[in-house]
Amino acid sequence: MTLLKKRSSRGFTLVELMIVVAIIGILAALAIVGVKKYMTSAKTAEARNSLGTMSTQASQVWSGEKMVGAILADGATVGATHTLCGGATLKVPDGNPPKGVKYQSSTKDGEDFHAGTVTDGWKCLGFALDAPQYYQYHYTATVSTTADANKFSSFAYGDLNGDGTLFSTFERNGIVRNGEIVLSPAIVETNPEE
Repeated sequence: MTLLKKRSSRGFTLVELMIVVAIIGILAALAIVGVKKYMTSAKTAEARNSLGTMSTQASQVWSGEKMVGAILADGATVGATHTLCGGATLKVPDGNPPKGVKYQSSTKDGEDFHAGTVTDGWKCLGFALDAPQYYQYHYTATVSTTADANKFSSFAYGDLNGDGTLFSTFERNGIVRNGEIVLSPAIVETNPEE
């Protein structure tokens, strides 16, 4: 009985403490990697969601029927037409993507996402981000009187690590086929965690 009492009051050995410290160190390293991956995934979700919204809005603009506003002669007819928004002349923000920081776009008319006209650019597309953003956005389009020659592309460029050398790129495309918008089934991602 005295031997049992002696063993239970001894405490931990140095080897046992080192094993516990090593286990805690491994768990901490795994947690850091997991949190970093989670943060990057949360940031790239902004680009994916924004490109999805831009594609949806471009499709809605195409689906909207437009007619000429001129007065028709007696007995004349006019048909509804479909058209895409013309491309945006400026990327938002202009220049290079933000270097690992967020950018607050302007809410003033004629600037950033509020630039363009009713037929071209961000105003036509109806796309805007009012919250700060990690990515630079761009919208291009080929608008033609031949329906099936119409197409658009939406882009998001990022520099999440702020090194200024390699950017992450997200791209989603759409074309008109047989009078309907057809979207690419997925967003093309190049260096999404850069």
